[in-house]
Amino acid sequence: GGINGDSQSPQTLRLREGDNVSLNCSYTVSLFTGLQWLRQNPGKGPELLFLLYSVNEEKQKERLKATVLKQGSSLHITASKPEDSATYLCTVETLCSQAPAA
Repeated sequence: GGINGDSQSPQTLRLREGDNVSLNCSYTVSLFTGLQWLRQNPGKGPELLFLLYSVNEEKQKERLKATVLKQGSSLHITASKPEDSATYLCTVETLCSQAPAA
């Protein structure tokens, strides 16, 4: 437990060069319209890393890879660089305004 709602507390990473790291973002929604992984560096605004729309989707960008499963999403950083030391967070957009289909 310990998760309230569908927003995650940001995870701040202090990485050494070459580290391999996995971050997890769990949520309780069964249907989401978009899941964002964001990276925020001190003194800068958040930078969108990935935008994922469906379960089992996987996207890769250089050293970063994001995957989406039914109960959560993972962000993997392989062979990190110093600039990867930052705060990472994920946000989930849901269709909460729509009534469930009968």
